[in-house]
Order: sequence, then structure tokens, then C-alpha cells
Amino acid sequence: MFIPYGKQEIDHDDINAVVRALKSDYLTSGPTVGEFEKALADITKASEAVVCSNGTTALHLALLALGVGPGDAVIVPTVTFLATANSVRYTGADVVFADVDPETGLMTPEHFQGAINRCGGRKLKVVMPVHLGGHICDLKAISKLAKENDCFVVADSCHALGGIYSDEPVGAGVYEDMSVFSFHPVKTVAMGEGGAITTRHKDLANTMRKLRSHGMEKSDTNEPWAYDMRDLGYNYRVTDIQCALGLSQLSKLNQFIRRRADLAERYNTRFKENKYIRLPQVSVNSQSGWHLYSIGIDFDLLGKTRSDVMAELKSKSIGTQVHYIPVHTQPYYQKQYGDIVLPGAHKYYNQTLSIPLYPSLSDESFGIVVNAVNEVMS
Repeated sequence: MFIPYGKQEIDHDDINAVVRALKSDYLTSGPTVGEFEKALADITKASEAVVCSNGTTALHLALLALGVGPGDAVIVPTVTFLATANSVRYTGADVVFADVDPETGLMTPEHFQGAINRCGGRKLKVVMPVHLGGHICDLKAISKLAKENDCFVVADSCHALGGIYSDEPVGAGVYEDMSVFSFHPVKTVAMGEGGAITTRHKDLANTMRKLRSHGMEKSDTNEPWAYDMRDLGYNYRVTDIQCALGLSQLSKLNQFIRRRADLAERYNTRFKENKYIRLPQVSVNSQSGWHLYSIGIDFDLLGKTRSDVMAELKSKSIGTQVHYIPVHTQPYYQKQYGDIVLPGAHKYYNQTLSIPLYPSLSDESFGIVVNAVNEVMS
């Protein structure tokens, strides 16, 4: 049996919820969409939640609602998935890449300031801190610096649903203007594909709801079929089928998080004596969402390459992954902005490896992973 690094957990309640949606009168743009948005807003303690087709479109909608466009600059930590930076380019704005802490992979206020200094003549419009692996950035300090520089904060929280920062759920909007989530199958809550934005700003939520559906809004006439399109919009809608699955999954969020945290704590205990491994660090004043369990490995001391380690673990039926290749090193971005030296990201990337973490990882499989990792790294 192969043990993947991440996996959705689908049970009969989830299947039955989807079947009910399939038997209903609405397959898309129906009442289940609004029900999911309300449930997500309640869980995150946000005033508003806007659901859409995936995490990438959620990032794009958030930036569009803030009026980001050509001539603007958006700061993005380079250790993230491509979508965080790509969503900026969709608007025509420029990405300014920030370095990260070499041990956590998170952008700190100091890295944020360093990126501000490299904005040049471009107008800094937004900073997008990324809660990598579910570990929470220092949002309070980042928000303070953002206000001093007259820019918005859009937190990429795609890894962090269910996490806690400063006694508030991730996505509450206390320190950020918006938080963005993903419901891809390997995330804590799965919808197949899906994304959402939470915010305390009703006007931003209303703008995003229009933008996700072609920019249409009802005309102020006596003609019930009439609508106006005042701005260019997109088809970023999500189906009732996906939202039915999402609602069922959200009802189990707490148990998913508890199981992930329990597995992470047990990994920490089993690996703490391994001299080749650096354990993941949870940010102060927060509880991680534990989307990933990413360890740091001293490959030079070990005398093996990362490819060697991954191949050996694969031969033992254990899947691993790397999160992530620094985005500023991708050919597209090198062509756009040239070579950028970000040493913290380089060091983090060269040591990181994600091993299996998901709620349905059995105790037996957990033991197999631990023994294999310690055997390969000994």
C-alpha cells in the first residue's frame, strides 16, 4: 500500500450530501452556495465569505476587488505555490518577491520591509503573506507595517483553515483586509476544487460576488430579466455540488485539525533525536492548521541528496513532496524581473521535504513512515 504525502478524507456523510445536491433542483448558483458561505463565515468569524471556483480565482478576485492593476506592486513571499504570484500578474500588476525565514519559510516583517525597499517607483498596493504549511505569519506586525505604507493585506490562508492566530480563527479579518482559502483535495477541507475569500468589508464581498459572475448585476428597471455589466467580470462561480461536499467537510473541520495536530506532535516526538532533521516550527501566539508536515533535512551532513531520500522512501511506498520551489527562480519570473538574490528562501528550499500528513493516516501507516524516515536518515 502506497502512503501519499496528502489525501482527502471522504466518508458516507460527504457522499450523501453530494447525492442530495444532485437530486435537488439546483446544480449551480443555488441555495447551497449561500449556505456554504454562511458556514465558512461563522467558522472564521468573518462578516462575509465569498466562494468561487478555486483558490487561484479567489486570489484573483481579492486583488481585483482592491483595484490592483498595471503600475501597482504587490509583495509576495517567494516560497509559495505559483498561484499567489500568478494572480498578481493576471491583474497586470508587478510582483515584488520577499525573502523568507530560512527555518520556517514564512515572510517576516523584516522581509516585508526589504521587499518594500525594492519596489522602486511602483505603487505598493498589497502585501500577500502566506501561511505556509498552516503555520501563521506575524500578521499583527505585518499589518502595522502595511498601514504605515498605505497598502492592503491579503493573507494567502490556503494552507491554514482551522488555524488560530492571537486567539482568533484564521480568516477572521482582524489584521488583514481579506483571507483566501483553497479546497483542493489535499487541503484540510476538500471540495474537489474550490476557493473562498473571507473579509469584514461588505463592499469588497459584494464586488467579488459580481466579478465571479461576469460582472452582472440586476438593472434598476421593471424588467425582471434585465441586467447590467458595468465592469468586466469572470465565470469564477462554484457549483452547489461542490458546496454540498464543502458543507459536509466543514462540519468535521475540528476533528480534522485535531487529528493533524496529534500526528504532527507524534512526529515531533519520534524525530526530535534525529540529528539530520529540523522539526517544523509553529509561530508564537498561534495554532497551526497543519496542512503539511515539512521537515528540514541537513542533506550535506546526511551524505545523501534530496532525490536520494525521496527515491528511498518511495521504494518503501512512502510519498513525499517539496513545498515549494521559490517562485522568483521560475523562468517566467526571471524573464520579467531578472535574477533576485533571496538567501533565506534558497536555504529553506534546499532543506525542506514534506512527509505524509492527513486525518485518515492510520496509526499503522504512521509507524511505517516514522520507521522508514529514521532508517533512511541514519
